[in-house]
Amino acid sequence: MKDSEREKLLKTIIKDPSIKEVKHLEDLIKLYTKIWGFSAADLIKASEIFADMIKDKDCVKFFSFTGNLVSTGFRGLIKDVIREGLVDVIVTTCGSIDHDIARTSGEGYFTGTFDVDDRYLEELQIHRLGNVFIPLENYGPIVEKIVYRTLSKLDKEKYYGIREIIDFIGEELGNEDSFIYCARKRNVPIYVPGFLDGAFGTAMFTYSTTNKILIDPFRDQKELADIVFKAKKSGAIIVGGGISKHHTIWWNQFKEGLDYAVYISTAQEFDGSLSGARPREAITWGKIKPKAEYCFVNGDATIVFPILLIMVKSLISI
Repeated sequence: MKDSEREKLLKTIIKDPSIKEVKHLEDLIKLYTKIWGFSAADLIKASEIFADMIKDKDCVKFFSFTGNLVSTGFRGLIKDVIREGLVDVIVTTCGSIDHDIARTSGEGYFTGTFDVDDRYLEELQIHRLGNVFIPLENYGPIVEKIVYRTLSKLDKEKYYGIREIIDFIGEELGNEDSFIYCARKRNVPIYVPGFLDGAFGTAMFTYSTTNKILIDPFRDQKELADIVFKAKKSGAIIVGGGISKHHTIWWNQFKEGLDYAVYISTAQEFDGSLSGARPREAITWGKIKPKAEYCFVNGDATIVFPILLIMVKSLISI
């Protein structure tokens, strides 16, 4: 018995590939498969799960990510995922809305460095987000302007959910440069459970101090409930942690958990944080099914996710 079990575990011998084998992107994928060890193996597994999720016509596909990524060129990958129909629902943070509005309607964000003196940047009125530089005038004032303009066009006697308001912002932006607009155009709803935690939510608040606006955030919860309860299966690509991650897995517990789950994060598990929690922990809460396909990829999403997308596109085209 033990011999047969041992044979099952010792099927494939690891061999040494050479970088000389890589002449095209497809070759790079094969290289990772051969390397196999550690995070390379996780990346291979993640690509297979993502591809299975896309191929499963009964699966509602969630895409969760954090707002800091939208301040970078990662936003282009978000738009790719939306345009190519790889996801059905987006759950993200307020920062994603802020940065999308600011980058679409402002004068841009700039490449920077982690090592600059932040007191010097403050004197120059430049915000630093990691190694991204954001001129003050290209952020808050732009977000407020677009949010105010959008809210002024709404029916003063009608209640709106946050998803609806974000949808109207996409219409107001009217530009394929915006991932919000791309999502609106392709009927991919965007849910932001922590909508007050940023410039978007603050602008709605300040607008409400002098103008009538009726907001019902429970509408978003009702929509999410309907999506989850109607889904035969569900899967999620979860980039980063925090409220966007938790909201995604939280709602899916009400249909006995996700059938597919890929986490990409640099957060650690030892401190008990939700951000660092691995998929196996979610099983204990009913947020991921015990028999689900799941994987955790430990790495910076700006490096990992582009490779993952290339690998997935290769698999789904087979």
